[in-house]
Amino acid sequence: MKTYLIVAILAVLLAGCTSVKVRPVQSGLGITDVCIQVNPRVTLEDFLPVVRDGFARHRIATRVVAQPAPEECEAVLSYTAQTNWDFVAYLIHANLTLKRGSQILGTAEYHLAATGGLSPFKWQSTKTKMDPVIDKLLAQVHK
Repeated sequence: MKTYLIVAILAVLLAGCTSVKVRPVQSGLGITDVCIQVNPRVTLEDFLPVVRDGFARHRIATRVVAQPAPEECEAVLSYTAQTNWDFVAYLIHANLTLKRGSQILGTAEYHLAATGGLSPFKWQSTKTKMDPVIDKLLAQVHK
């Protein structure tokens, strides 16, 4: 009985719980170009390239713009990303919000509970964590 309890506790500690919440962009909106408002508070160097690559995978061109975004932008993506440090910086939380004017077209959130605990998966790359989130956000865009 004692062994099972120890195994159960270790399993909980090793399994960092990841939460992904997405309100996908609906089809038929004709999104082909997105302005991404740079967030200077995001220090994770690969975050913005991963986001841009994700949009490109869905045939959506992106350009990085300062805040506030120029009025000629068809749609604007704002984002946040938080990191934790455990030998290296790694992503623990991210939010993406895509808008056209004041209308929210879609949102996506990635969250690593308890900063990943003892799970070795907490050190997965930003790309590994964010690609599925971006794919869910944009899955219906060109349907």
